[in-house]
Amino acid sequence: MRFKTLFFGLLLVGGLQTNAQDKAAEKEPAETKKWTIKGENTFLINQSAFSNWSAGGINSFAGNLGVNYDFNYKKDRWSWDNKVILAYGRTFQDATKWRKNDDRLILNSLLGLKASEYWLYTFYMNFNTQFTNGYDYKSDNTLGNDGKAISRFFAPAYLTFGPGVAYKKSDDFRVNISPVAARFVMVEDKMLRSRYGVDEDKFARAEFGASLDAYYKVKLMENVSFENILKLYSNYLDNPKNVDVDYTANLFMKVNSYVSVNAGVQLIYDDDVDVPKSDGHIGKGLQVRQIFGAGLTYKF
Repeated sequence: MRFKTLFFGLLLVGGLQTNAQDKAAEKEPAETKKWTIKGENTFLINQSAFSNWSAGGINSFAGNLGVNYDFNYKKDRWSWDNKVILAYGRTFQDATKWRKNDDRLILNSLLGLKASEYWLYTFYMNFNTQFTNGYDYKSDNTLGNDGKAISRFFAPAYLTFGPGVAYKKSDDFRVNISPVAARFVMVEDKMLRSRYGVDEDKFARAEFGASLDAYYKVKLMENVSFENILKLYSNYLDNPKNVDVDYTANLFMKVNSYVSVNAGVQLIYDDDVDVPKSDGHIGKGLQVRQIFGAGLTYKF
């Protein structure tokens, strides 16, 4: 109930500012159609090697490729912001050989109508899945047996969309709130559906609730920036107090125009998803992903 009160309250605040904005808009010159496209391509590597090292150690190598593009459109009071994130990484150790350490396909879209200086009426869409199979190495030490996969492309996949309001101070600080958001959890593989809370005889589970998407990026010092991405979702239809949380923190350290050092951590908690535990069992728990490496970054 607190979530509903907060979200509807923010909708009311945005609406009260509309009249003032309309009068101000009459004095502003009309803007022309404008597309803004920018992107970042990153290749990170992390390597360690030991030979006759008295303290011991394991030879390892990791490579991560990431693509992050923004396609934004603006005309008069309308704006349409789109983001595409593609990421994939592999790590190698003598004992375990090659394993996946990152795998993401994310599409975000936000259509906005300006209501006041910093507020917008919005309709947003978010989709995410992965490219390749994922495995539970803790429970059976498999090196990639296809029959042991615990996730695949479109298993799972998440689609969330709905109307709402957004506070956007700048491209580095924005919050979008939707009190009436639909979400579909889709699992193409029948054998994996129960793991993600989907009935085995159904392709997807439908949810209806409230969502919050927030983005904040701050410059800590010269050539060092810190990025925060937070997504919250509360399902009105089933245990609305169990809020799904997806938080990502990224630290970017620029060496020069092409070389950077990046570190990141992602924390996910979803009460409907079973995850492999450190003791080899399957159950509810916090999902953690960490990435660190130095490499090449090309921006445009």
